[in-house]
Amino acid sequence: MAEEGLMEKIVSLCKRRGFVFQGSEIYGGLAGTWDYGHLGVALKKNIENLWWRFFVESRDDMYGLDSAILMNPKVWEASGHVQGFADPLVECSKCKHRFRADHLEDTTKCPECGGKLSEPRQFNMMFKTSVGSVDGSDTAVYLRPENAQGMFVNFKNIIDSYHPKLPFGIAQIGKTFRNEIAPRDFIFRVREFDLMEFEYFIEEKNWEERFEYWRGQMQEWFKKLGFGPEDIKEIEIPDGERAHYSKRTVDFHFNYPHKFDEIGGLAYRTDFDLNNHIAHSGTDLSYLDPNTNERTVPHVLEPTFGLGRHLLAVIVKAYTEDELGGEKRVYLKFPPHLAPVKAAIFPLLKNKPELVEKAREVYQNLKKEIPQIVWDDNGNIGKRYRRQDEIGTPWCVTVDFDTLGEKPELKDTVTLRDRDSGEQKRVQVSELSALLKSGITV
Repeated sequence: MAEEGLMEKIVSLCKRRGFVFQGSEIYGGLAGTWDYGHLGVALKKNIENLWWRFFVESRDDMYGLDSAILMNPKVWEASGHVQGFADPLVECSKCKHRFRADHLEDTTKCPECGGKLSEPRQFNMMFKTSVGSVDGSDTAVYLRPENAQGMFVNFKNIIDSYHPKLPFGIAQIGKTFRNEIAPRDFIFRVREFDLMEFEYFIEEKNWEERFEYWRGQMQEWFKKLGFGPEDIKEIEIPDGERAHYSKRTVDFHFNYPHKFDEIGGLAYRTDFDLNNHIAHSGTDLSYLDPNTNERTVPHVLEPTFGLGRHLLAVIVKAYTEDELGGEKRVYLKFPPHLAPVKAAIFPLLKNKPELVEKAREVYQNLKKEIPQIVWDDNGNIGKRYRRQDEIGTPWCVTVDFDTLGEKPELKDTVTLRDRDSGEQKRVQVSELSALLKSGITV
């Protein structure tokens, strides 16, 4: 079990250092919405780009897609979401707060005020809006509750454009919306979030073999984030608890501060979605085997990953408290390839023009090769180290008088400080780029 109070510490750090802010904060916020600051965006992008390289760009059987958030409402009728995408809701007669019935031990008494709870009723989690003119002829549409349907309705387009052979996948990273009854646990359960997922189309006879393959690939992915066996556990979802489209589902849970909870999942969706879209749209979504000249409707495996939950997990794993030089410190022990800032460049003193000029030269040259480095001359050197530690910067580079040649044998060298150990060493300016690049290579 994670340390008590860890989530509160992480929420405070994320606000203080500009990773995550409460959405609409100056108006009191809106439950289940969060805004990502500069460092949060950088960390998200690093996770997202690593995922895309690992699951898409490094393979020759995966095709990218960016489908529209708003879709024809018939898509959601065909997929079963209009009728079946719901959670059991109960409401307190006294304080009027709402809760998910399946998250309560006692579904008769309000956990907040002790009031009487209503009977559970099904609450559809799709956000509904409308498109059209102002003359009353608007069409009801939904904000997508999953990315998957965009990939299914584009199946024929991918086939016609690229002529892939089975097995192959369609991958997408994008916004998804769910009208959560009770958002909670910081950015873990929210109403607007990003999913990284793909639909992998296969022959039915191979589903079990392929399922195990992707199960292993997902575990490899978590290793790339720096997670160990103690951080991730697999949960087999039993009959009656799986989504309506799934014949088998394994959820992957991370050890968050509140509990082990879902960070991703692997579902065998069979041919449910393609067959439903064939029936509702009248479009042929079958696959023509070039070897046998036979048409079949492929089956589908779906690995899916919550990007916000990944970001939270990476921060939880990285959060560290220790003592360095006799002082307590908090730092984020990010794997260097995920750190939003790779290195910070300092002049030893900001009131010495010759130091600032040389440090600026080092910074500008490095910035061309490693975009995620920053300039920092605010406060004394100790405060800069602590600030960079707290945002997870792996290395700090200090330009001092020795760099300028006060000691001739050290001319054009700088001090390179390691975040985790606090150790410092002199390195040649000409070697900096190669050293930093080697440290952030996955």
